[in-house]
Amino acid sequence: QTYAPKLILLDIADINCIRDVAKEILNCYGCVDILINNASMKVKGAVQSISLELDKKIMDANYFGPITLTKAILPNMISRRTGQIVLINSIQGKIGIPFRAAYAASKHAAVGFFDCLRAEMEEFDISVSTVNPTFICSYHRPPAPGNREASIWK
Repeated sequence: QTYAPKLILLDIADINCIRDVAKEILNCYGCVDILINNASMKVKGAVQSISLELDKKIMDANYFGPITLTKAILPNMISRRTGQIVLINSIQGKIGIPFRAAYAASKHAAVGFFDCLRAEMEEFDISVSTVNPTFICSYHRPPAPGNREASIWK
């Protein structure tokens, strides 16, 4: 069956609205076959210069957001005994680098959660995957004249 796309706005760092959004999605479509957790927030700075408030916001966006959305969709997948859950994470979920402590910590936490979830969901035939790409550039910087290879995405 084919469904018309529906735009639903979600701030993944706003934990309080995630369950309502998941309920809206399930009410609209009846199920979610594939959940791709791809939202993320990053910060760069020395540990002592990043406020605890910002640490918590990073953790909400990168850890609590994806697990809250996953937990909201999961009962439907379990009852149907089918589904795929994907976490697009980061290599920094495996190794930390200087000036990225809050980001790396949130990504490490997400890897741990989804690794455990993968083992638990095996009996329900629900696939759980974690993708840990290396550094991703999210905006295009044009190359210097005559230097085509200097073109990067950030």
